[in-house]
Amino acid sequence: MAYLPLSTANLPDPAINPAQGSSPADYFASVIYTGNGSSQTISVGFQPDLTWCKNRSSAYGHSISNAVSGATKYLQSDATDVEQDNSTHISAFTSNGFTVGSHVTTNENTASMVAWNWKANGSGVSNTDGSITSTVSANTESGFSIVTYTGNQTNGATVGHGLSQTPEMIITKSRNQGVGWAVWHTGLSGITYWVSLNGTAGESVDDMYTAVNSSTFALGVDNWTNGNTYTFVSYCFHSVEGYSKFGSYTGNGSADGPFVYTGFRPAFVMIKRTDSTGAWNMADSARNSVNVVDKYVNANDSAAEGTYTFLDFTSNGFKIRNTGSTFNTGTLIYMAFAENPFKYSNAR
Repeated sequence: MAYLPLSTANLPDPAINPAQGSSPADYFASVIYTGNGSSQTISVGFQPDLTWCKNRSSAYGHSISNAVSGATKYLQSDATDVEQDNSTHISAFTSNGFTVGSHVTTNENTASMVAWNWKANGSGVSNTDGSITSTVSANTESGFSIVTYTGNQTNGATVGHGLSQTPEMIITKSRNQGVGWAVWHTGLSGITYWVSLNGTAGESVDDMYTAVNSSTFALGVDNWTNGNTYTFVSYCFHSVEGYSKFGSYTGNGSADGPFVYTGFRPAFVMIKRTDSTGAWNMADSARNSVNVVDKYVNANDSAAEGTYTFLDFTSNGFKIRNTGSTFNTGTLIYMAFAENPFKYSNAR
């Protein structure tokens, strides 16, 4: 039997392959910019279909817009507020990025801003895979879809998500009712377990979601995911080798924390403790171009960016570097997106 040398060059090619002209940066990008208090167009490198902005300098809420609902419409991950339509947040998605108006949330004068951007597939098409007709913008190559639908409060109702594989994370929010964000993740204790994106509580059991497969996800009767006549948006994700990873790990409470293998050098990581209280810690390589990664914001609150020794991004994952109870104690889930696949990554 012939053996190959132990070398990253001999690793299998990832699905999204820089050597063949396809890069993780074609599907996800973190960008930082300085607000001007007026209007400006931010370059991302592609036309985004989901843009999530946070003012790093000031305690203003998060702003999340997508191409299916419309660029000028936004929700806040740190609040239960209904969807707002305000072109001073984001006025348009462009062929290479997005345009912000004068609002302090996305363009406060002289403030430091960060925006995380994902590419789906435009403004969406009708999907009848489920018992509820949905509108879906799906990128099957990168394992991401944006889904909008209207709830009917029928137990077992199904919604088509447009992906070719079973999602590993689903984030849902009502657009027209003031209820919270319901998140299901493969790292939770089961399909009926969920956590709130706008809160810090550990996992709970309810009928937010009741099943998930390669074409649909099923709902219970809870208002957060299936209120009658409530309109919803869901963000669905599954792992793609060398590009994205959705998983869990166990903290050890040590400054020499656990290493989490993702198969790529991360561009973005979000972590949430699930067995107890914990914030949604968000880190990225745009704000931290070298290790240690020490700049963070929390998806569940509006606070300005904080700083503490947090983690390292490595060529094939991330390494926890702090004893913090919200990311290094108990059971934790994460979502991560790549800067480069392991095969093409160097250490930072």
